[in-house]
Amino acid sequence: MMESQKYAIVDLETTGHSPANGDRMIQIAIVIMKNWCIEKTFTSFIHPGQAIPLFVQDLTNITDIDVQDALPFESHAETIYEMIQDSIFVAHNADFDLSFLQAEFKRAGLPEWKGKKIDTVELAKIIFPSSLSFKLGDLASDLNIPLDNAHRADNDAKATAHLLQKCWEELLTLPIITIEQLHKKSFQLKSNLSQLFFEALQIKRKTTSNEEHNIYYRKLAIKKKAELKTGNKQLEYPQSNADKIAFFQSKIPNFEERPQQFQMMDTIWDGLNLKKEVMIEASTGIGKTIGYLLPSVIYAKQQQGKVCISTYTSHLLEQLLTEEIPKIEKTLGCRVNVSLLKGMKNYIDVVQFEQLLKIRDFSYDETLTILQVLVWLTKTETGDLNEINVSGGGQLFIDKIRKNPDHHKKGSEPFDFYKRAIEESETADIVITNHAMLLADMERREPIFDQIRGWIIDEAHQFIQAAVGRDESIFSFTKWKYIFGQIGLSSENNVFANFHRVSLKKQRVSKQSLNQLEKKFMQMTKAFDETMNQIVQGMKQHSKSTKSYTKYTSFLQELNLNETLLKSVSKGIQQWIDLAEDAARQFSQEVEEIAPEHLVILEQWKYWTREMKMKVSEWEDVFLNDGVDSSTWVEIDRRNIPGSIQVYKKPIQVKDHIRKLFDPVRNHHGIIWTSGTLTVPNNKRFIADQLGIRDEVPIINLQAPPTYYSGAKAYIVNDMPDIQSVSQHRYIESISMAITRIVRSTEGRSFVLFTSQDMLKKTVELIQESELLNDYVLFAQGVTGGSRMRLLKSFQKFNHSVLFGTNSFWEGVDVPGDGLASVIIVRLPFSSPDEPSFKAKSMDLQAKGLNAFTNLSLPEAIIRFKQGFGRLIRSSKDKGVLVVLDRRIDTKSYGKEFLDSLPPISIQKLPLQNMVLELEHWYNNKHEERKQVDKNE
Repeated sequence: MMESQKYAIVDLETTGHSPANGDRMIQIAIVIMKNWCIEKTFTSFIHPGQAIPLFVQDLTNITDIDVQDALPFESHAETIYEMIQDSIFVAHNADFDLSFLQAEFKRAGLPEWKGKKIDTVELAKIIFPSSLSFKLGDLASDLNIPLDNAHRADNDAKATAHLLQKCWEELLTLPIITIEQLHKKSFQLKSNLSQLFFEALQIKRKTTSNEEHNIYYRKLAIKKKAELKTGNKQLEYPQSNADKIAFFQSKIPNFEERPQQFQMMDTIWDGLNLKKEVMIEASTGIGKTIGYLLPSVIYAKQQQGKVCISTYTSHLLEQLLTEEIPKIEKTLGCRVNVSLLKGMKNYIDVVQFEQLLKIRDFSYDETLTILQVLVWLTKTETGDLNEINVSGGGQLFIDKIRKNPDHHKKGSEPFDFYKRAIEESETADIVITNHAMLLADMERREPIFDQIRGWIIDEAHQFIQAAVGRDESIFSFTKWKYIFGQIGLSSENNVFANFHRVSLKKQRVSKQSLNQLEKKFMQMTKAFDETMNQIVQGMKQHSKSTKSYTKYTSFLQELNLNETLLKSVSKGIQQWIDLAEDAARQFSQEVEEIAPEHLVILEQWKYWTREMKMKVSEWEDVFLNDGVDSSTWVEIDRRNIPGSIQVYKKPIQVKDHIRKLFDPVRNHHGIIWTSGTLTVPNNKRFIADQLGIRDEVPIINLQAPPTYYSGAKAYIVNDMPDIQSVSQHRYIESISMAITRIVRSTEGRSFVLFTSQDMLKKTVELIQESELLNDYVLFAQGVTGGSRMRLLKSFQKFNHSVLFGTNSFWEGVDVPGDGLASVIIVRLPFSSPDEPSFKAKSMDLQAKGLNAFTNLSLPEAIIRFKQGFGRLIRSSKDKGVLVVLDRRIDTKSYGKEFLDSLPPISIQKLPLQNMVLELEHWYNNKHEERKQVDKNE
């Protein structure tokens, strides 16, 4: 019986990841649990027989002094071996802990430990599929598990034991039908979870469980839709400042009056009521979100209409829903009906998912994802697939179960989440969406938008980027080859082979049709390969005259591709699609009912046919539609030809497109554009013009009071060499030295901003060679693996860390509180003149007789500069320093515009040596202040 099962929950701290390379253990902890109670614990430091690397000391807080009197592993080996006998071995990332332990047992002359294992990472992914992270510290914080000192074995092992218990308790709350599915599909997992699921089933079958909060589709349990609570309390807008103060003071303890927030509220209130369009630049610190939410909610309730709030990232959407709306409800004392609306493809197609479950052979990643989806369906209110945190391989499976317009049937099944969202938005006061969805749905003129009475576009400067993303096309050689590989030939093991086999066996599709299909597929892929070969040859020819880096870049028109060949590819694909759809029709027409496993094969065939339909329109858009307002260029990495071929087509400007979308609602409803960065000093309408907003629309600038920035300083280092007058190597030596000294002065927590990936890489390499920052953890965009968000999370985890990034890193990155001590700007953030998208915009401006530097290059750089500073101070308690190493800010006439874009803070121009001394003095004072605050608290 599992209840009396003994679990040995183990955590190790080590000098590194590989015992084979000489890494050793520095601490071990074991928690023995029986009947879900902790029976005993064992913890000990272990002498590794070597120095502990500094980054491991930083991560674990275990120093050489901690282990100096500890015994080596051999002295504990038999005790540990005995302790974990007859147990299920449990660890967070069990493969690492168990394999390390086995290697240590072997070294100590003990036999290999035999037994079952449970990996709590794998288990937590299934049981808590929507967790943002499956790191132990993050799960502990989500589930209220005590973990004061992460990365210490004793604390981590206890936290893992509690996590196992929480997973078990949560498992028992799931519907029987879901646990049955989990058990049935769990035998392909990496750890022995099937036993755990079986035990849960035994218990559930003995108890009468209450499952009326679920609905069922075949063998899927789905959470029932919650009843919408409505209630329209009569709300009055607090007109005067005195009314606002009284209103907030009665609801919010320690309320601080912010005049700029009141001004923003009034501007929005007037804009909505008078159906005006207005732009508001609202700096951090004025309470922008409450500033637009409060008047929007009161207006929507009074008008019995809806206000649409659009923002840029999913993170901001979630923040609005989970943090800001509840604050407003509390303040107003009434429920706010909110609907989060996303594009159809964000939602799960339950019917499609149920059909795919019938396939037998899933990969590990697919199996894990299926188990996550099964559990998530019993919890989700929205059916939004973005709620599930899946691994890379699982993402392909998720893409197969997205709701698709082709599957969009009439009728309203209770588990159609997309319809649910539309229905909820009917009764909503506030509709929250993102820029991409707004652009798509306004373009399609979705009926829901006819009911909107006012528009708030938050992060308005990002609306330009969203519009570019909406209109851009990216051709990727590897994605095309992947699809061809999935479809394949009848002699291979893939989708067409399965379809071919069943069609002939059951005589559902004529042999002639299948032969035609295969012949057309071969013609189509041959023409595709010929085109790719032409692109490669054209790029090689063209790049002979350019600098020889690892990357070739050319505008498409410079390659003189054979148009007849380009057209033959698209014609061939279209003919294949027609034949493929005809074959699917023949397959479905037979009188005999299709067996479930054959239905799955048909659905897969239709899925890949739909993918090819999307690909043919992409091909025509990229290679055959010569857009006047767009630029198309090709990039190839010389180290991977033809695998690295990518073709980008981006609009040169999007203002006409945005104008066309908003013109039908202008003058009928209020439109408010707001952001922290909307203007630059000598070009107030730079963003407004790109958004296609008329000159008479006012821009209101609201800046937090100077006291908000009292913790900020800026330094300009005025003795750095001029990049034009020294070699690149000499310049990189100078900036490496400066960065090293600044980082040491602030003890890390530094962002370093470059404009060139090449310079970033060389600087990081030089700093690593010098070993001057060896006791710091360095993360570098394009050098350290992982996405932008992953780099940021890793950076935040360490006290002594430095993050090196290029221009793109600063868009929408947030590091609150003590997370950031300094922002170092190596080069003013101008775009590279060779970057194709920027080059195309410059050429377009020059053709119109305009100066590309003053009308594009400079304002873009100032906007980025403002955003770089904006990362530094996120609250009035933050302290941080901005350091500029680029002399041009001091020597060029435009430098003043960069400085004028900053809030009123102290700006000093100093040689490096003096600046470092100032910085050390300032930082030491900051430390003393912090200690004093902690003492007083």
